[in-house]
Amino acid sequence: MSQQIPYDRPEQLQQIQSGLTQGEQIIAVYDAVGVGTGFLGLTDRRVIIQDKSFVGKKIAITSIPYSKITSVSVVSNKSIAGSFFSSGAIAVNVGTHVYEVEFRGDQKARHVHDVILHFIARP
Repeated sequence: MSQQIPYDRPEQLQQIQSGLTQGEQIIAVYDAVGVGTGFLGLTDRRVIIQDKSFVGKKIAITSIPYSKITSVSVVSNKSIAGSFFSSGAIAVNVGTHVYEVEFRGDQKARHVHDVILHFIARP
């Protein structure tokens, strides 16, 4: 019996499935809101981001191995006095580049943050 993968849109899940390497497992695929990003996928090996911000309506699928991620942040435009995860956005830092992704709801942002943190905090 296979484990249920959390996802927002079946076509995004299928797109991630079509690009898996041998033995790679999907953890989650979440739709992103706002300009520039289509979705973010998590596997047991990497973060996959669909970036729609290229000129000429081009789309990039970017794979980021966990070993290349230097930090993951919760992004908020207001005081976080109430809750650490009061926002539905995260930022993934890879070298000098920052990928900011906003989700439909803070629970998805928390799940993505926690999974990335789990993989980058390993010794």
